[in-house]
Amino acid sequence: MTMPSPSVTFATGPMWAGFIAFVLAMLALDLFVFGGRKAHRVHVKEAAAWVAVWVSLALAFAGLLWWYLNDTQGAEVARTKTLEFLAGYLIEQSLSVGQHVRLRRDLHLLRRAAELQRRVLLYGVLGAIVMRAGMIFAGVWLVQQFAWILYVFGAFLVVTGIKMIIFADAEPDLEKNPLLRWLRGHMRITPEFHGEKFFVRKSGILWATPMFLVLVLIEASDLVFAVDSIPAIFAVTTDPFIVFTSNIFAIMGLRALYFLLADMADRFHLLKYGLALVLVFIGGKMLAMPWFHMPIQWSLTIVGSIIAVSVVASLVLTKPKLKAVTAGEEA
Repeated sequence: MTMPSPSVTFATGPMWAGFIAFVLAMLALDLFVFGGRKAHRVHVKEAAAWVAVWVSLALAFAGLLWWYLNDTQGAEVARTKTLEFLAGYLIEQSLSVGQHVRLRRDLHLLRRAAELQRRVLLYGVLGAIVMRAGMIFAGVWLVQQFAWILYVFGAFLVVTGIKMIIFADAEPDLEKNPLLRWLRGHMRITPEFHGEKFFVRKSGILWATPMFLVLVLIEASDLVFAVDSIPAIFAVTTDPFIVFTSNIFAIMGLRALYFLLADMADRFHLLKYGLALVLVFIGGKMLAMPWFHMPIQWSLTIVGSIIAVSVVASLVLTKPKLKAVTAGEEA
């Protein structure tokens, strides 16, 4: 029995700097050019356009990655690393749909102010990038120091996936959220929104607004999501550059994905079971590494197939319900 050996990254300092500069540039464009600082309701067309942009950028990055590695390290390395990125991106993007469910719950407080959601999600993305970077590098360090921790990650993912299946239909009560209750018990919270402000002063006393509560919930939600998603990508690669870039591309597209799926979440009611199966599969793959090495393209195909089947099954099984609702409305 052999332990999986952690890999070192092929990325150079300029490559890291270039990617971080790209992310900062895209965030700056969102904030100062494309209206990220202006509160407005995001419609499906705008969200779909941004989802297409981020998916296209991720695929373009995969193409550039292959071109660079094929020229510098050979076709085999280029194929392997590109497939690792695509598999990691697919896993993270798929699990981001699960994050969408958590975001819908956390943004319950903003249902009466949908035009504010875009701004608070942007701040959430900024916090998530910083948080995710720290967790990724900590995870890579742990894997490099203690290779056996991959099996701990695998067991954790299997347990998490099984719990998701068992409690898939459970509806958490936001009002009983311990973090929300603690914040309300230890801070002065205004009963109403004050535009996009997180804090306001009343009679010289600082008060937090419901917008601040939403931001804290979003960051806490991403922390929980990261605990699930980061171990999952280690089943594909331990290269920190691949782990980081695939995660960041998924995070950057999360906000647009939220608005795209906002009115369609109920139609994909089986997707949560598909995501749970993805976690179980990835965790099982990690636990089986000493005895069986699964090619990356197999992992990519299996994960994609699970997601595709759950989406198609959701749409097929939702049609009769939609017809029944439509018939009832016409009657």
